Amino acid sequence: MPLNPDAQSLALILATVVVLWVTEALPLPVTALAGVVACVVAGVAPANEVFRPFADPLIFLFIGSFMLAEAIRVHGLDRRLAFSVLGLPAVGERPGRILAAVALVSATISAFISNTATTAMMVTIAAGILAAIEDAAHSDAHSGAPAGPRLDPRFATGLMLAVAFASSIGGLATPIGSPPNLIGLAFIRNELGVEVSFLAWCAIGVPAAAILTTVAVLVLGWMFPAGVDRLPGVADIVARERAGLGTWSVGEMSTGFAFGTTVCLWIVPGVLGLLLGTKHPIPAWFAGHVPEGVAALVGAVLLFILPGGPGRRALEWKEAERIDWGIILLYGGGMALGELSLSTGLAGAMGTSLTGWLPPGNVMLIAAATLVAVITSELTSNTASANIVVPVAMALAAASGGDPLTAALAATFAASLGFMMPVSTPCNAIVYGTGRIHLRDMIRSGAIIDLVGAVVITLVMLAVGRLWAG
Repeated sequence: MPLNPDAQSLALILATVVVLWVTEALPLPVTALAGVVACVVAGVAPANEVFRPFADPLIFLFIGSFMLAEAIRVHGLDRRLAFSVLGLPAVGERPGRILAAVALVSATISAFISNTATTAMMVTIAAGILAAIEDAAHSDAHSGAPAGPRLDPRFATGLMLAVAFASSIGGLATPIGSPPNLIGLAFIRNELGVEVSFLAWCAIGVPAAAILTTVAVLVLGWMFPAGVDRLPGVADIVARERAGLGTWSVGEMSTGFAFGTTVCLWIVPGVLGLLLGTKHPIPAWFAGHVPEGVAALVGAVLLFILPGGPGRRALEWKEAERIDWGIILLYGGGMALGELSLSTGLAGAMGTSLTGWLPPGNVMLIAAATLVAVITSELTSNTASANIVVPVAMALAAASGGDPLTAALAATFAASLGFMMPVSTPCNAIVYGTGRIHLRDMIRSGAIIDLVGAVVITLVMLAVGRLWAG
């Protein structure tokens, strides 16, 4: 299929951007900006069209969510949740239960705040647990007590990998859990005219995240056994940390109120739609006047109004400045390149050229979109992977007569995978930097979870296609 001059120019620009993203020769946001500037200079599209995605409503969903997440981190609500779960009697000092609890907490927190921030916090907690175990073993060795079964050092590897993998997986549960989610949603809304609500996404994402987290725990527990039935010292450190948290502070209560308000505004339209029907004026009013981005900004603004303690608000601007605002530029630039690849026909040409390699049928289409996104996410950031793969998946579906919605959702979900290499995600890089993980262990376990994840996402999207069509 011949390309028009604009598509040819965009192909060259996009290839250069992909190389820079993969090699990280420039910061990722800078590369995204360079790509959109090149598109304007090369005449691919006028500036107002190229830069339009930077004002997409989902940008403001990002902004509000980032501020809420920062307040949660500042006031320690994430640590309170973590130690509350680890302190449950059902967890105790059993290694398998501790592994599962750490994974559950990591996945739950990362559904609402940055996967990277979740990993950084949970690695510290996991390191404290391991240090308590090692100190208890050291004390026993010097007490003259008979030596019992020794903790297998592989358990430390499994615990750290559980933090990284579950933090990435948990981002699938909600639209705000990971940048690729919002990128995929923007493509689906802008190109397919389909609005996927917060509640509708969670109906897909929560089961998928729960299944993959369970798989990760089972795989890691099998590959990196503890070798003992009990881990002495863990209960003491958890109890000590929980006691140190004390009662809820004013800042915690204000942050909880702001976050709870936002979550209610996210789910109210969907709940009212189920109870009253989507055409009823009340859910229609909420959907039109309080979309997800506005709901997030309501919570963010509340943080600067509600008290956060003596002489301060729940969130100060100097704290908000610490947020990684570069992701906004990366998101806007990637979205611009993705939309241009669709409007110029470049994505369509790529999709048409790939149809000859695929057997007919929606199953192979979804499987291919999932697999390509997983492979791409191993080579570059998951945000870049979503920007590259989602438009191609939609075009491939259009060219092959498949369902573009499920293909786009499959690519979006799969872009958040990538467990094999330290460079695949910041989560992997953080735990690899602890020195407790050998690269071969990350590759072996990550490959299994990548493969299972691709199968799970394919099956989930096939079910979504049937239910959506019904």
